[in-house]
Amino acid sequence: MRQADGPRVLAIDPGERRLGIAISDPMGRIALPLEVRERTGWSGDLAYLRKLVETYRVGEVVVGRPLTAGGAVGHQAESAARFALRLRAALWIPVVEVDERFSTAGADRAMREGGAAGRQRRRQRDAVAAALILQPYLDRRRGPLPGSDEGVMLPP
Repeated sequence: MRQADGPRVLAIDPGERRLGIAISDPMGRIALPLEVRERTGWSGDLAYLRKLVETYRVGEVVVGRPLTAGGAVGHQAESAARFALRLRAALWIPVVEVDERFSTAGADRAMREGGAAGRQRRRQRDAVAAALILQPYLDRRRGPLPGSDEGVMLPP
């Protein structure tokens, strides 16, 4: 029996020059890279994100917050927190922040291993990074699937 489609989750990897954007499937199980958008200033970025929220029936937004390797809050994490705060004030849906350390490096590595050329990697890296931010969030939110041993400790 198929579960009804619910609202999707949108993920944003906010950079200084670009926004990496990913979206969940309608079931909220799989993160899909959507696109990379050049930043146009707050009002342009917000108008664009509002349109995505309406078009894809988004019920929640996840913003990546890049902590340092040691878990400290640096300049980029502060900037992402300000971005999320402004989104919370401007949107009518929940906006959550998640630690996204190494998502861009992971995206680059995954695309390189998948055979993507350097130019293609540069164009899509931020959207793939947003998907890498979103997938663990969706997994945690969903919890273990019924009948699976996901999350169960097995003896050595």
